[in-house]
Amino acid sequence: MSEVKNIHKKGDNIMTPYTIYVIYSCIPGKREAFLQAMADAGIAEKVRAEDGCIFYDYYIPLDNDNDILLLEKWESKEHQQKHCEQPHMALLRSMKPEYVADGRMGEFKLL
Repeated sequence: MSEVKNIHKKGDNIMTPYTIYVIYSCIPGKREAFLQAMADAGIAEKVRAEDGCIFYDYYIPLDNDNDILLLEKWESKEHQQKHCEQPHMALLRSMKPEYVADGRMGEFKLL
């Protein structure tokens, strides 16, 4: 069996990828308009261009007309937190009252 060598020194700041989900429950009949408003504002493209973004993708369920699932993966939690401070995220937050009834989010780890 070959030896595995640890190349990191004690105290090294090793970044761990950070993955979250967000579920937007849109006001009935507003999901398509919300998706279009986000597309028109270039939200996804701007986020994907941010430092540390690995992926940022929207999904819609086949059995629900109101929800949107967003999956985000970042190089670190710090990258994701910096992302929340960007001007396009302030724009997204300002748009939500018109389209979104409820939202929830959570963290998860890919195995």
